[in-house]
Amino acid sequence: MITDAQGLSLTGASREAAAHFDQAVNAFNLYRGDPIGALDAALATAPRFAMAALLKVHLMAVATEPQASEAARELLAEVADWPLNEREQSHLVAARHILAGKWSAAANRLDHHHTEWPLDIVALQVGHLVDFFRANARNLRDRIARTLPQWSADTPGRHFLLGMLAFGLEENGQYAQAEDLGRAAIQLEARDCWAHHAVAHVMEMQARHEDGVGWAMSREPHWSGDDNFFQIHNWWHRALCHLELGQIDAVFRLYDGPIRASRSAVAADMVDASALLWRLQLAGHDVGDRWHELGDAWNAHADGHSYAFNDWHASMAWLGADRMADVQKLEARLRAAGQGSEAARWAGETGADLVSGFAAFWRGRFGDAIESLWRARSISNRFGGSHAQRDVIDLTLMEAALRSGKRSVAEALVRERLAQRPHSGMNQQLLRRVLAPLRDTGATAPQAA
Repeated sequence: MITDAQGLSLTGASREAAAHFDQAVNAFNLYRGDPIGALDAALATAPRFAMAALLKVHLMAVATEPQASEAARELLAEVADWPLNEREQSHLVAARHILAGKWSAAANRLDHHHTEWPLDIVALQVGHLVDFFRANARNLRDRIARTLPQWSADTPGRHFLLGMLAFGLEENGQYAQAEDLGRAAIQLEARDCWAHHAVAHVMEMQARHEDGVGWAMSREPHWSGDDNFFQIHNWWHRALCHLELGQIDAVFRLYDGPIRASRSAVAADMVDASALLWRLQLAGHDVGDRWHELGDAWNAHADGHSYAFNDWHASMAWLGADRMADVQKLEARLRAAGQGSEAARWAGETGADLVSGFAAFWRGRFGDAIESLWRARSISNRFGGSHAQRDVIDLTLMEAALRSGKRSVAEALVRERLAQRPHSGMNQQLLRRVLAPLRDTGATAPQAA
């Protein structure tokens, strides 16, 4: 019987094909190398190797890109007619749910999958990403926590479970445990950039921005290679630290250098670029014509029904590039998405309000922006991203309140932020802006936090 590195049987595999498959899984775990190339090599050797094809489907499905999703559907239809064992059939069902926009159904299928096959590292990683894309913080942690005890210390890939659990703990506010596990994962595998990223999130949430820059720089050789799929997101985390520290030249150097110099057309990379330019613009910095290149890059991705989180970030770039007509069309598509799937509900219930709110802000209609963003902010964690990524919603809402002169709203929002991150320089600066009108008029200001 041919098995993978964790000892699970592989239908249709040869020993040579299984070696290519393990290479692909390792590349997927590390977000490094070419997993698709390794899977194609496996399928060239064993043309009906089920898990090789199913992993390829998963990779294309979680890319959240329209063309990749269509290719995944075509391959999945082919695989459905192949001989599959029970575990592989479970993968097929989960992939179908993802491609149908039924993210929670996929997550539930994988929850049950792990109880039967706890050593299935592909299912664990796909499940972790599904939990991320639907912003289910509890399951980001608990999916791994309930499975990790089944992994012995010498099971290949165990470091990656520690890194995934670290990220889940961070998203649940368990920062000390998250940092300890992230560092432990890196001790086992220095190239584990998901674990590096989990620690970076901890430092962001705790407003330890000097530590964040130092962490990124000290680990840079391990995550910044050209073959690292996650490098741009880790550069983004470093850029956020520089932005909080007021080191704006460093932020622009990172944007024009490793974040955007390659003109990546990968949706995840463009999300980071949009969010960083928007934050710079919010802070009053001139980003020049950078929006135009990025807006053009979004053209092939923002379709109003694949993944609303991406569409919202596309709208930021189109607003910056003065493409209001495209933003209005996108909002209309999002509102018309209906109730056909979970992804459609995300589009209509959250994505449309975010696009509308950001467009209103850009046009100086700050009251409308407050109304839309206040409605969306409480449910935005339904449709994806991390706390750090979704923070741009509250930053924009805060800025709309300040610019509209709604001081009481602005003060309530900044007090909320300071309760979570009292040592954030950005939050303290926002409080000073809120209180400045009171000082100017000689009114008595509340005690600053």
